[in-house]
Amino acid sequence: MTIRFAFYGRVSTEDQQDPEASRNWQRARARALVDRHGEIVAEFFDVGQSRSIPWKRRPQAARLLAAMRDPGRGFDAVVVGEPQRAFYGNQYGLTFPVFVHYGVGLWVPEVGGAVDPDSEAHDLVMSVFGGMSKGERSRIKIRVRSAMTAQARVEGRFLGGRPPYGYRLADAGPHPNPAKAADGKRLHRLEPDPDTAPMVRRIFAEYLAGRGIFAIAEGLTRDGVASPSASDPGRNRHRSGVAWSKGAIRVILSNPRYTGRQVWNKQRKEEVLIDVDDVALGHETRMQWNARDKWIVSDEVVHDPLIDTGTFERAQQVMAAKGAGRTTRERHRTRHCYVLRGLVHCGLCNRRMQGQQSRDLLLYRCRFPNEYGLANKIEHPRNVYLAERDLLGPLDDWLSTCFAPHRVAETVEALYQAQPDTDIDPAAVVAARAVKECDQALARHRAALEAGADPHLVTRWITETQARRAEALARSTGRVDRPRMDKQDIESLVRRLGDIRHTLARADRDDKAQVYRQLRLHATYHPGTRIVRIETTIDPDGWGYGKCPRGDLNPHALYGH
Repeated sequence: MTIRFAFYGRVSTEDQQDPEASRNWQRARARALVDRHGEIVAEFFDVGQSRSIPWKRRPQAARLLAAMRDPGRGFDAVVVGEPQRAFYGNQYGLTFPVFVHYGVGLWVPEVGGAVDPDSEAHDLVMSVFGGMSKGERSRIKIRVRSAMTAQARVEGRFLGGRPPYGYRLADAGPHPNPAKAADGKRLHRLEPDPDTAPMVRRIFAEYLAGRGIFAIAEGLTRDGVASPSASDPGRNRHRSGVAWSKGAIRVILSNPRYTGRQVWNKQRKEEVLIDVDDVALGHETRMQWNARDKWIVSDEVVHDPLIDTGTFERAQQVMAAKGAGRTTRERHRTRHCYVLRGLVHCGLCNRRMQGQQSRDLLLYRCRFPNEYGLANKIEHPRNVYLAERDLLGPLDDWLSTCFAPHRVAETVEALYQAQPDTDIDPAAVVAARAVKECDQALARHRAALEAGADPHLVTRWITETQARRAEALARSTGRVDRPRMDKQDIESLVRRLGDIRHTLARADRDDKAQVYRQLRLHATYHPGTRIVRIETTIDPDGWGYGKCPRGDLNPHALYGH
């Protein structure tokens, strides 16, 4: 009997593996195992997915699990090239019962064929490989962090990231790793930015002269000094950059990099359970701030300081003294489900409004003047509040009306007409073409290097080409060839949303929040007119294409247009 196999493999690009090469050797290993028994008729291969991500959250693995439920799946068994890449930790124990339930075999080279669900030896072997996979990842993480700690502390090496305000990146020579140097990789260091470095000195001088953080922010805004987000708008598209914030001043005053020493490990990646009641969903990675005693500071001064160490230490003493009289209390975090979390924006400053509870009332609040120096650049009340209960009623009514069966055609037409005539930015087209040309040039340079050309000359070519590519890539929006959706596609997406009316009528707050996010709802509150403008978008890749605006949704009058 000939067995039909589906091949599953995985590669992570975080350690710069070549996806095609990895796929080829994994598939070759799998084919060598099953060639005498059948043939591979389907393939599921995850690219860029960490091994720690459970199967249900890997795109191709999830497709494979879904395919196994179909009696006409077209394959009888699944073969993997290397179990360490497929299963991590206890994933085998959580996944293999699904194979058994649907009668799909699992073949791995390490057991010489099919895994026997009744064999304790096979179960032990697969569990061991899952533990080895987890241990390998942990060892790599420890080695990398140890190496980066030594590079920052002993060598004072710049380890990447954006330069702090007041500095810019400068070339520091070829990479010490010969292989990376051959690819054109170079080190960088910090050097004072002639435009922003004087502002850093001004901030420290004014603070030590007795001015408060807010007064400094107000003065810089009044004098037309670009804030950090306005100085680097490409990396701060989520910020308006209209004024200096107190937070920006506070970060500058507490950054020891301005003394000329390199600092690393101010933040760390923390893996947090997605759902404590469903551990099988795995973890998600979040950035967390480390305590000051965990920061890695270089032993020596490695770049030009903007202030001396004494000035910096005096600033820290002043900041500590200003906070010494404050009494702290233990905070008890209470989780409130804000249905429109992250979706409500202030119409005056375009910032997201924050959730706030006042007694039993859930509010969305904007406190722009409390955080930013206005300097008469924007008229904004001290506090802007919007009660959630005043908005949800009219919003649910509008959505129920738009997606009622007899109104679907009208809604589809509105979404179709709301699409832009073209999504092609001429500048982005030129930039994308330049990126492609640079990629071709880099391939030629590497070929020349392999052919025996002068390494120093080729390295210079590669560096220049990579610089041009980075510049072109920054100009490219990445959305240069997206076609308009036709009405049938839009109607299909709308149908996939299901019966929104019944969902909103019976759903709890968490389910409602999920519906609003699927619709990519964007609410803008204008406090002067007490009107909320609502926009929804849909997209075949996550509901994000074709805006359907509805303005004048007045939450206080409880009606909408």
